[in-house]
Amino acid sequence: MTDTVRILILKNQVEASLLDEILKERDIPHIIKSYHDLAYDGLWQTPTAWGQLDAPEQYKEEILKLYEEMSLPENLSETIRQE
Repeated sequence: MTDTVRILILKNQVEASLLDEILKERDIPHIIKSYHDLAYDGLWQTPTAWGQLDAPEQYKEEILKLYEEMSLPENLSETIRQE
């Protein structure tokens, strides 16, 4: 893979897994990095920042568009909307 840049800060593991599957389906190269550190038992993994998604810069706009579409209220499951 070519050089990567940080594209997104991911909020949680569910979001990371879903976006990972979407990007794999489209053959978009990417790396998801969790902020969880076993030595500190997840101390740096806050409720608003689970990890990050890195990818080649040429895919940035496409990834951001997919993330935005994935996050639209009408695309959320009924369970998530009720929370």
